[in-house]
Amino acid sequence: QVQLVESGGGLVQPGGSLRLSCAASGSIGSRYNMGWYRQAPGKQRELVASIISGGSTNYADSVKGRFTISRDNAKNTVYLQMNSLKVEDTAVYYCRVVSSSLIYYWGQGTQVTVSS
Repeated sequence: QVQLVESGGGLVQPGGSLRLSCAASGSIGSRYNMGWYRQAPGKQRELVASIISGGSTNYADSVKGRFTISRDNAKNTVYLQMNSLKVEDTAVYYCRVVSSSLIYYWGQGTQVTVSS
């Protein structure tokens, strides 16, 4: 059984930084993709950033230059470094893993609130 454990959310002032982590355990294989999504109240869930097994990354236009996704394959962990946070970044952030067998797994979500 695959489990995703997220951490690092919280309350931060505009312009501040947060780092999210998502650790995966279980049978996800050796070639899996990882990503972060977010969902703000009243809005659809959207892709924030993703990183494939080879290391290539993809970002939403709204976070380019501010957020950085990275992964530690030895720890099956994906990180999202968020800098220069804006009020509009406020959302629940979800980790997603796509296993080698193309099964999708989601984390429980972590709240990020950007407010003065």
